[in-house]
Amino acid sequence: MANRESRDEVDGIVEAWGRERRDFDVEPLSVFSRMVRLNYHIERMRKQAFARHNIESWEFEMLAALRRQGAPYRLTAGRLMQETLVSSGTVTNRIDRMVAHGYARRLPDPSDRRVVHVEATPAGLAVVDAAMKDLLEVEGEQLAGFDVESRKALANYLREMLAHFEKN
Repeated sequence: MANRESRDEVDGIVEAWGRERRDFDVEPLSVFSRMVRLNYHIERMRKQAFARHNIESWEFEMLAALRRQGAPYRLTAGRLMQETLVSSGTVTNRIDRMVAHGYARRLPDPSDRRVVHVEATPAGLAVVDAAMKDLLEVEGEQLAGFDVESRKALANYLREMLAHFEKN
């Protein structure tokens, strides 16, 4: 059990479930409930950072996937779907919206008319670079209270957990 100084809301939730249902193994709540609550805070922080650049979280994710490719900052729609973990219908809708905002353009594949390439425009690159700079500053501030070794350990634990989920 956590000491008084480091107690959080999840400690109370876990204790209450343990008290109310002694037949339940509530230990997983101590991990996953914290992850859910952290995700809420992280998403809110990221949305605020992106809003300062007039983009949505999904626009950042799509543009970041293109930006990471290097010049010519292009991916097929199918690859964008894989990179951003969304369905084909969702990626098509998002590409339409990015094109409408001037952040991307569609290019036909010269050898296969069924394949569409998506390329970031200079405006798209500018906005994703500015948003990334802002995001890294905000996220860096959140991690500033943790030493380098703690950050590395946390990154390693999260990598292990993600690998476990992604192989299933």
